[in-house]
Amino acid sequence: MLYNRDLSWLGFNHRVLQEAKDKQVPLYERLKFLAIFSSNLDEFFRVRYPAVVAFSKLDKKTRRKESLLDEDDVAEKIQHAISVQLDEFGDILINDLIPRLKQEQIFFYYNQPILPQHSAEIKEIFLSKVLSFIQPIFLGPDTAFNFLPENNQIYLIVTIKDPLKDTISHVAINIPSKKLKRLFVLSPIGDMQYVVFIDDIIRENISMLFPGKNIQSMYSIKFNRDAELKLNDEYSVDFLDKIEKQLSKREVGMASRFLFEKGMPANLQFFLASMFKVNVSDMFEGGRYHNLSDLMDFPSFNPGLHYKKQVPILHPPATASGDIFNSIAQRDVLLHLPYHSYTPVLSFFNQAAVDADVTEIYITLYRVAAESHIVNALISAAKNGKKVTAFIELKARFDEANNIKWSRVMKKAGVRLIYSDPNIKVHSKIALVKKKVGNTELSYAVLSTGNFNESTASFYTDHVLMTTNPDVYKELDNLFQFMQKKKADIEKQHLKFNELFVSQFNLLPDFEKLIQAEIKKAKQGLPARIRIKVNNIEEPYFINLLYKASEAGVKVELIIRSICCLIPEHEKFSEHITVKRIVDKYLEHTRLFIFGEDENAVVAMGSSDLMTRNLRRRIEVCINVKDPMCRQQLLDYFAMQWADNDKAVRILSNMESLRLLPEGIQHNAQKDIYAYLQKIS
Repeated sequence: MLYNRDLSWLGFNHRVLQEAKDKQVPLYERLKFLAIFSSNLDEFFRVRYPAVVAFSKLDKKTRRKESLLDEDDVAEKIQHAISVQLDEFGDILINDLIPRLKQEQIFFYYNQPILPQHSAEIKEIFLSKVLSFIQPIFLGPDTAFNFLPENNQIYLIVTIKDPLKDTISHVAINIPSKKLKRLFVLSPIGDMQYVVFIDDIIRENISMLFPGKNIQSMYSIKFNRDAELKLNDEYSVDFLDKIEKQLSKREVGMASRFLFEKGMPANLQFFLASMFKVNVSDMFEGGRYHNLSDLMDFPSFNPGLHYKKQVPILHPPATASGDIFNSIAQRDVLLHLPYHSYTPVLSFFNQAAVDADVTEIYITLYRVAAESHIVNALISAAKNGKKVTAFIELKARFDEANNIKWSRVMKKAGVRLIYSDPNIKVHSKIALVKKKVGNTELSYAVLSTGNFNESTASFYTDHVLMTTNPDVYKELDNLFQFMQKKKADIEKQHLKFNELFVSQFNLLPDFEKLIQAEIKKAKQGLPARIRIKVNNIEEPYFINLLYKASEAGVKVELIIRSICCLIPEHEKFSEHITVKRIVDKYLEHTRLFIFGEDENAVVAMGSSDLMTRNLRRRIEVCINVKDPMCRQQLLDYFAMQWADNDKAVRILSNMESLRLLPEGIQHNAQKDIYAYLQKIS
């Protein structure tokens, strides 16, 4: 039995919404959780919903065979769940957060009349800043040939009447929130601060666009469009150009959701749907304002309404002296982000770029920062005459353009670029640096659960292991050499891994052996335990292995952030499986695998989630962590997460979430981990 992945993901997004509802969360952070919920939902409609709709159109026999939920109405369940969540979203914002903002002397104009004191100021903003970016489009029979609403672009559909000609026209007015701020701060009145949407600035002055015409109605709309790139399977040297061309089409791809303001007359809805070729099933009623992910940038007036700043711990302390290579040579370094500072990782690449003894650098890049210090270090290294090889993934969804930009800059600087095969994503987060001191060659390896991205490192939880272990280095070096081979050679070569678990090779088979070992212990009456923390678990074969472990009596503890197709605590097949989900200040992103009891446990960390794509269609790398100190930290890390009774929920057998209530001492995993690392660093 497997649960539908999309319904499970919606359960995760609902958990995000609960943080916006939590009165213990600082006010501005609650607004940000609303923004995250909204952004997540937009991505769902771009990435997953088109597949859901396509699936719903298959015949019943095929649907029952292929669906992860043995029912015919998955699309209806998804639509219902989204509708309920959006109602809750509106209730939280309108009836809770906006009144609380007002209590803090912040007035948010949200579907409210503009005060007379602000009328002149809003008109001045419209004339001096907004008007030049507005491009009215009259909608008619020929419009579809030269105008297609862009993805996530908000429009006002204005119906105007010409009193002289007695004619009615519909006009699309773009809201230029991509060119300008979405939220403007107006002059305070007394002690009250005022914030207004650019939408309302335009609404207030719309008559200036149509002199002599009567404004009949005005409704906001937006489209989400299918984000899938249509690429040929075969590899080509101009693959980068192909992706770039497809990116330009993505913003005007097939509509996956047509969102319209509540109250829009049905005849206007269907006029727009017909003009822009939208199916009725893809039409959704929304509120007055769309793209509420923009609440992430709500103007701040009071630092006390945010989370308190947490200073990252510098580890190892010797990093401050500027010699990270010496620290790694003394013993393995394990970082726990964002509790630890990202400085050692940046130092690793920055020092490698200028160290005269460094000869070669290898790295995989999946999602890099917009202004990446690491990529700039690679460029510097190449200019300094070092051999730099970067495996860059051009198909990292929504980061393709940024990766293409950096790939061109790196290539120009002399970095050797290798793009992954179109059929296989390189999702691993690994790097190697080779040094030659006299006749001695030294090698340093970095393995991470998250991307080499200093931006996300400040709010994603991840582990980074830095080591000089020669066995690890050798296996990583072999993998890097393998990934440079042409497709014809790939099928001939068979690598062996003992220190690493690598998808396409040994990851799934070796994990299966570890699970079977725990099953054997349980059948012998010995303590048997499996602990896993990942973002998603969806792969049917792996889930069935865990079901078998549970049936044998193995205690299975899973921390799954979002998609969970495994059904826990079912009396027939998963009685001994417990699943928890944690949503808090930082985005839980670590991938951690523990097989066995503490003293004899195999402890692994790496890039792989437990989805079919990770285990069967990507290059993922996990490492068997053997350094006693690092290993113990990971065991303690999981224990603190499992003990969380503040932000954790338990997933029940009906896939509903049960909020854990503190029994005795309250434990917040993210706070406890920070305190723990302060003591041991």
